[in-house]
Amino acid sequence: MKLCTMKDISWEILPLVAGLFVLVEALDRSGVLKALIHVLQMAADRSAMVTTWAAGVTLALICNLVNNLPAGLLAGTVVSASHVPRQIASAVLIGVDLGPHLSVTGSLATILWLAALRRENQQVSAWSFLKLAALVMPPALLVAIAGLLVTGSIR
Repeated sequence: MKLCTMKDISWEILPLVAGLFVLVEALDRSGVLKALIHVLQMAADRSAMVTTWAAGVTLALICNLVNNLPAGLLAGTVVSASHVPRQIASAVLIGVDLGPHLSVTGSLATILWLAALRRENQQVSAWSFLKLAALVMPPALLVAIAGLLVTGSIR
């Protein structure tokens, strides 16, 4: 088994991760966080089922736009502050977990995985990644949220 050394670490990823945390803090200070908490509470009060679907799918898409680290940090803060039903919080988690698998920039894990592949002279284009992911991720996301709603309604 090969041990990871300091030269094997993808150091160029560290500024990206730091920038993601700065982005979340800026959203908090700008008041966007409070607005999101209010919107989520209002939506949950109107319809928990619709909000469950919307939260999971929306977070899945947002993760591909801004990466799942800041999306997850922001969503976790919003969910915990809004005191929504557990099924909505779980749908948010599903969206943050499955959503980023749609694009190469969706998660830090994928970015690191692609960096490791490049070091081994293997190339995976963003387009080929997206074509396969578009077949796999949406059905997995929808089935997971549906399963959540089915099991949540039994309790």
